[in-house]
Amino acid sequence: MELSQIIPHIEALIFASDKPLSTLELVDLINNALGFIEDKATLDQVESAIEAIREKYDSEFYAFEMKESGGGWQFLTKKEYHKTIAQLNADKYLKKLSTASLETLSIIAYKQPITKSEIENIRGVNCDYAVQKLLEKELVIIAGRNEDAVGKPLIYTTSKSFMDYFGINSPEDLPKIKEVLMEELVEATKINNEEESAEEKQEEPVTETEEPIDNLQ
Repeated sequence: MELSQIIPHIEALIFASDKPLSTLELVDLINNALGFIEDKATLDQVESAIEAIREKYDSEFYAFEMKESGGGWQFLTKKEYHKTIAQLNADKYLKKLSTASLETLSIIAYKQPITKSEIENIRGVNCDYAVQKLLEKELVIIAGRNEDAVGKPLIYTTSKSFMDYFGINSPEDLPKIKEVLMEELVEATKINNEEESAEEKQEEPVTETEEPIDNLQ
């Protein structure tokens, strides 16, 4: 099957789907739709078609792009237009998370699977309310129980909604903690250097210059 045949079907499927579609799902859906054709689409062909579509929508002429996020492929608005469309969908966007919820979500994201008591040991405070809010917002899910721990407590992991919201395809795509700390260190050093430079300019002695003789009264 030619790529020119496959590409529009992939675009239509991703556009119409209410959830991310994986590459394998796209292969099956295309072949089911074109079942009367003996020349089936292969995984390699679909992957090549996906790459061609990605390159197409990477152009500055399009306000959206095709991106692998939340476990599959989606059409997503490019980040420079997020504030624009937020005006139309403000009620659908997640409300701002509290500091406690953000801290709890970060711990779950980097330590998952994790129990609530383990989260509390790291934070040092009770996290019942924060975990409940994250469950309500569907950013985390209950993934089972820790059968080896006393009482078999519930264990928590991030959800597909979390990956979709933050634009990643799996927890492995999260920035490494060392990278985050290094970025903070670089930013702090940059700010300190700018402040020191400003202070040095303020402390520079002002050199008085004599006016030309013609200007003297």
